[in-house]
Amino acid sequence: MNSDHLSLNIKRYDLSDDKSLKASSAADELILKSYTELNSIDKLLAIYNDRFGYLRCHLNHLNPTSIFTNKSQLNSIESNCKSNRLVFNNCSDPLTSLENKIDLAVLRMPKSLALFELYLQHISKNSTPRVQVIVGYMTKYFSPKMIEIAEKYFSTVEQSRAVKKARVATLSGKRMLEKAEMIDFLAYNNRTYRQYWGVFSAKHIDYATQYFLKHIKTTPKDLHILDLASGNGVIANELLKILPNSTFHLIDDSFLAVESAKLNVAGENVHHYFENNLSTFTDHAFDLIVSNPPFHFEHEINIQIPIQLFKECYRCLKPGGNLQMVANNHLNYSSQLKKIFPTVETVVQNESFVVIRCQK
Repeated sequence: MNSDHLSLNIKRYDLSDDKSLKASSAADELILKSYTELNSIDKLLAIYNDRFGYLRCHLNHLNPTSIFTNKSQLNSIESNCKSNRLVFNNCSDPLTSLENKIDLAVLRMPKSLALFELYLQHISKNSTPRVQVIVGYMTKYFSPKMIEIAEKYFSTVEQSRAVKKARVATLSGKRMLEKAEMIDFLAYNNRTYRQYWGVFSAKHIDYATQYFLKHIKTTPKDLHILDLASGNGVIANELLKILPNSTFHLIDDSFLAVESAKLNVAGENVHHYFENNLSTFTDHAFDLIVSNPPFHFEHEINIQIPIQLFKECYRCLKPGGNLQMVANNHLNYSSQLKKIFPTVETVVQNESFVVIRCQK
C-alpha cells in the first residue's frame, strides 16, 4: 500500500449519529495487508461488499471493479472517491458478467451467508482458473458455515491468525462447478415468490410483512401507491390484487431486492426503482405509502435511515394521504412519527409487531 494512501479520509454516509461507528474495521485493514503481501499489483482486481469505499479508495490506483449490491453503498463509494480526489469508474452488480476475467478478488464478509455464496459464484464465473480470493471478517461474526461454503467453490481455504479481532481467509484452487440457480422460492397466499440469494428473509415471507398484510387498509381512492423498501414485492403484489387499476411504485436500496421484485410484480401500472431515497418523486405524488422499513444494516441497527425516509414520505404524500407501516415493537417509531405527521395511530399490535397509520 502506497504511503500516500494513508492520508485518505473515508467517511460514513448513513445518517448515523453514533460517533463510535467507523467507516472501516480491522477486517478491512487486514484485507489490505493481505493483498499487499500477495504482491498482486499486476492482477486484475474486483472488490466485493465494500460498504463505504474504504477498500476501493485504498486500491483505486489499481483500477479495480467494485461490485455493489446497494444504492447507498454505491453512493458512498462514489462520494468517498470524490472527496479524496480519486476517479471512480468500473462498477458492476453481482448478477452481471464482467467484461474481463479477474485474477484476484477482495471481499468483506457480509452478514448474509446466502449473499456470500452469491458473491463466490459471481467470482467463480468471472475469473481465471488461478484466481485468489481474500475474505476479511471480524472473529465475533465467524461461522463454520463460511468455510463450508468457501470449500464448495475453492479447494484451498487458509485462515490467518487473528489480528485486532479480525481474520482473513485466502481462497484458491477454483473448482469447476455447474451453474446454479441463485433463486429462493417462497410460498405465500397461493403464490410462489422468487428472490435472489441475499435478499432479506430467504426461507419464508418475513413475519412482520405477513402481519402487516392482514391489516393494511385501502380505499378505491388509493390510485397512486408507493411500496417503500419493497423487498421481493410481496406487499405491492397483494395490494395489486385488490386495486388492479392503481399505479404501483416499488423502491428499494437493494439491487437484488429490486431485481427480485421484477420477477414477481409486473404490468404497465407497475414501476421499479433502485434508490435509497425518495428524491425521484415529486411532492404530493402518492395517495398511499406502505412499508416494512429496514433498520438492520449488516450487523448494525440504525433507525436514523427510516426516520429520514418517513420525513420524505410526508413530502411525497398528497394532503389526506397516509403512510401505513409495520415495525418491531422495540423501535418505538410512533414517538418519531408524531414529530412529522399530525395524525399517528396504532392500528393493531401483538407481542412482536405494531402496525402504524400516519395521515397527512
